[in-house]
Amino acid sequence: MRRLLAALLLCLTVGAGATVLPATGTVEVLFTPWDDAEGAIVRALGEARQNIHVQAYLLSSRSIARALQDAHARGVAVEVLADREMVTKGDKSLVPSLAAEGIPVWLETRYAIAHNKVLLIDALGAHGIVITGSYNFTWSAQARNAENLLILRDNPALVRRYLENWQRHRDEAQKMNGGQ
Repeated sequence: MRRLLAALLLCLTVGAGATVLPATGTVEVLFTPWDDAEGAIVRALGEARQNIHVQAYLLSSRSIARALQDAHARGVAVEVLADREMVTKGDKSLVPSLAAEGIPVWLETRYAIAHNKVLLIDALGAHGIVITGSYNFTWSAQARNAENLLILRDNPALVRRYLENWQRHRDEAQKMNGGQ
């Protein structure tokens, strides 16, 4: 009876739009300004061998932008989704410079705010990484704000779920021309 109730509860939860995944792999948690979240992101991007999928509300960190450009230069497929308003109206966005380097960029226009802050590293491989949290990819997020960041490794089901969401958003976004 308990198993039946647990299965029913799981079905109701999943049916309500939530996805329940097994807890596997490792979790690294960082809090700014005390922890070096930016450094952890840059190191993780340096580990990328196949692909990087970015979903950013704001990307103005030179270190993170440089790590994405370096990954692209070494043959890693880098793709970026960004909030259109923050790219077109924000004078500090480095997204146009990524597009100018030949990195494919799409701008999200459907939502009032495309507020996701996600990096997927080697999402199609067995040891993919999800990086997410409140942390914007900015200098202020590291030095001035109280932010959180999770680096989740080796949970293929989780990475796949994030990648599916990334792809759904990309399919609704507008392709940005290089350098716009």
